[in-house]
Amino acid sequence: MPKRMRLNDKTVREPLPVKGRDFQIFDTDVRGFAVCIYRSGSRAFTLDYRYAGRQRRMTIGRWPEWTVTAARDRARQLRREIDEGGDPLAGKGELRTAPHFSDMIERYIAEHLVKLAPANAADQKAMLAKLVAPLWGKKLVTDITKTDVAKLLAKVAEGRARPAKEKPNNRARKLQGPKPTPVRANRTGEVLRKMFTLAIEWGWREDNPAAAFHRRIESARERFLSQLEIVQLAAALDGAADQRAAGIIRLCMLTGARLGEVRQARFEQFNLELGVWSKPAATTKQRKVHRVPVSTDVAAIVRQRQLLVPSGVPWLFPSDTPGQPVKEIRRFWINVQKEAKLPDVRIHDLRHTFASLLVSGGASLEMIGKLLGHTQMQTTQRYAHLMDSPLRAGVDAVAHIFRPRPTLVHDADSELKQA
Repeated sequence: MPKRMRLNDKTVREPLPVKGRDFQIFDTDVRGFAVCIYRSGSRAFTLDYRYAGRQRRMTIGRWPEWTVTAARDRARQLRREIDEGGDPLAGKGELRTAPHFSDMIERYIAEHLVKLAPANAADQKAMLAKLVAPLWGKKLVTDITKTDVAKLLAKVAEGRARPAKEKPNNRARKLQGPKPTPVRANRTGEVLRKMFTLAIEWGWREDNPAAAFHRRIESARERFLSQLEIVQLAAALDGAADQRAAGIIRLCMLTGARLGEVRQARFEQFNLELGVWSKPAATTKQRKVHRVPVSTDVAAIVRQRQLLVPSGVPWLFPSDTPGQPVKEIRRFWINVQKEAKLPDVRIHDLRHTFASLLVSGGASLEMIGKLLGHTQMQTTQRYAHLMDSPLRAGVDAVAHIFRPRPTLVHDADSELKQA
């Protein structure tokens, strides 16, 4: 038989713990209400009851944080709920099984990221693992609010010190402070918005706290090589020891293709008779087959690679590791930057330069978008301002025609002298 007595401060405080087991002292006023004396010596108020034929025990609170009077009043409220057919532990059970944000990350990766390009999927995984999971991983999906989203994105936008190590190896890196990263904050917001949209579909919550996140202003980088810089780059590539990597850079410049598309290019993708390069969906950012015309110079590079690459190897630029294309040319590009005196130029800037040269040649934005593989016109619009140059030339031509011609003024003194 369980021990029963009217609980008060004395009957809760005085009982000594029993080695090896816990025991309860039940209250005589409220059925099922008790104090549990743990073997460690700590005490807590509990309520024992039956629901659907099962014996259950609910912890009300620990003593002395909860007084006997407060715990007894709470027990009476719970007992009324039980007598009306309720189960006080049902809500707590739902909380224990409710999905956490870490669960949402796992499902998002398993069901959504597998549909994206590998590079995009890897970037989002890194973003979630480094920026979001450390702060939200243990939170319930339903507990995240718009304020939480705003605070997280504000922290991402502030940036972090480079490198992320607590003890950088060299002194120069120790002096580098946080670098603002507004673009990274916007991308994180877009990922969170998609995740919560899916969470609504999964029935994990009813609203999207990231639906209208504050988007930071992005200053798009616009770096175009001048004619002189193109000549310097070409000279640096001609003199490079690694002509395999130099060929990759040349194709980027001559086609406007992304670096990944060029690195993974295969001979079978080129129809040199028609002068066409068909990029498979697996290598393009838009995840669609992209068919573009190529120049005779590009065709010459492909033919040269056919002579240099061993028979049976499908890649234009095979890696030293068998069965794989070249994966990294970062060190090569750093050397080219120094040799060509282009320290601020990225490989991706060659793509922008290709577009700028098309514009100067009179190509329309629609044509540029097709050559670059843009799926949205707004992406191509970034080159619209470059069209001012040919337009200005046309305006100047009209002005030149309309401009008054100089006329010869009659010189009477000169005629008198000749007479």
